[in-house]
Amino acid sequence: MLNIIPIPAFEDNYIWLIENGSQATVVDPGDHTPVISFLSKRGLELTNILITHHHSDHIGGVNALIHEFAPQVFAPEKEQYHFPHLSVSDQQIIHIADLNISFEVMDVGGHTLGHVAYYGANSLFCGDTLFGGGCGRLFEGTPLQMFNSLQKIAKLPPSTAVYCAHEYTEHNLQFAKSVEKNNLHLLERIRQARMTRAAGFPTIPSSIKLELATNPFLRSNSTEICQTLNMQHADPIEIFTILRQMRNQF
Repeated sequence: MLNIIPIPAFEDNYIWLIENGSQATVVDPGDHTPVISFLSKRGLELTNILITHHHSDHIGGVNALIHEFAPQVFAPEKEQYHFPHLSVSDQQIIHIADLNISFEVMDVGGHTLGHVAYYGANSLFCGDTLFGGGCGRLFEGTPLQMFNSLQKIAKLPPSTAVYCAHEYTEHNLQFAKSVEKNNLHLLERIRQARMTRAAGFPTIPSSIKLELATNPFLRSNSTEICQTLNMQHADPIEIFTILRQMRNQF
């Protein structure tokens, strides 16, 4: 049996750990300390690291983990890294032998130019591209690039579990409500997210189905969003661009 476990880091990061009882793979270890602590408590061997993009809160712990465990590291081909790794690119299949999982690499640039996601076992590890109720800021890419990346993700099976790297859901949903206040699925998700966080649990993973129903960055064709923005005749990419600009100030 495989378990996927969030290891909290910094203020709101999640380092995702996939384990089978003896071996483990981690995604985006920005800090080595909580990872080593968790592995030690569970008696797990770290065999692989998956990197989605180059920001320090996603890679800051890699060198220490390499020193401690000598795992294989996978990282995007379009970005530069100062640690040993195998470069991965769009549509490449990587196999994690000890967990018996294969992941398809997806090019999902926008937050950074070379950002990738890993899709396998009905799960998507998407870093800072798609968030619960939101999407990543455009630090390097263009609105069109991010729009296309999110459309690619949106085509995955609705039941796909979405494992993003930050606990931003509640704030994202408040922004979503500001542009689509009559979305009943959204209002219910806000209620559920509030209860979940009050109980001390992550709102992540979500699902592609839930994001399609409530995430404004996947809903550029929503009649209500178009009316709220007074952009009834605009192109979906124009609407996405305005939504991202608005979210930056929210």
